[in-house]
Amino acid sequence: GPGDEVITAPCTATATVAAIYLAGATPAFVDIDPTSYTIDPSQIEAAITPRTKAILPVHLYGQAADMEPILAIARRYNLKVIEDAAQAHGAKYKGRPVGSLGDIGCFSFYPTKNLGAYGDAGMAVTNDKALAETIALLRQYGWKARYVSSIQGLNSRLDELQAAILRVKLRKLESWNKARRARARLYNELLAATEVVTPLEMDYGRHVYHLYVIRCKRRDKLRSFLASRGVGTVVHYPVPIHLQPAYRDLGLRKGSFPVAERCAEEVLSLPLYPELEEDKIRRVAKLIKDFYESAAG
Repeated sequence: GPGDEVITAPCTATATVAAIYLAGATPAFVDIDPTSYTIDPSQIEAAITPRTKAILPVHLYGQAADMEPILAIARRYNLKVIEDAAQAHGAKYKGRPVGSLGDIGCFSFYPTKNLGAYGDAGMAVTNDKALAETIALLRQYGWKARYVSSIQGLNSRLDELQAAILRVKLRKLESWNKARRARARLYNELLAATEVVTPLEMDYGRHVYHLYVIRCKRRDKLRSFLASRGVGTVVHYPVPIHLQPAYRDLGLRKGSFPVAERCAEEVLSLPLYPELEEDKIRRVAKLIKDFYESAAG
């Protein structure tokens, strides 16, 4: 609530921080690891204050954050851990599914996700009975009995139609993730001898490649080059949260989180989905090679 702080990373979708503000709290940022692009556990303790109530690691692009040290810090300081697993359906950390390690795991079922509905949808999971009861109240006006609100809640129910669709699609999640991983491996092989930095699967986890994100020099020129040849790309994300106009009140400036800021200037998401044909991956990789080998670069 008001006055509380939640530690998270500045390299994430705005939704992560919007949730913190909606709870009345304030985000406290910690820079990211330059290899995993997830929160750097070695910097978390320095960000803890008497107002800190929780740590919110983001399992970004399909890669698990390094949860073991995060959970150890949380235990030491009596903090809650809320996992943002919106991009990591089926990802694992030391053999355990992400979303199952902290106090609460949060999943998005936006249509583009590895497990997507046909509209906006999401889910929070927990093995804490008291938290589960509170979440159930919050999702429907705080009702314990119909039309009687015991707490101030929201209308945040998962639509039954979306639930039915997700129930069917869930059976295919593992095969879709395997297909994503196979296509990511092919990209890695084809781009190995280029100037781009390909994503690395951390040895502690299983990456499910919600996004296939490279880092590259002259990112915007490469993006234009690919677009002119019919290849769409996206930047996830062009502006770190602490530098966005909406969050100027935090008083943070360029240079506050150099790794996240450098990534924002270099990351580029290439086409990746379970049905993507091999010849299209080869074409994208060839175009990237051509860009760096030609005068166009």
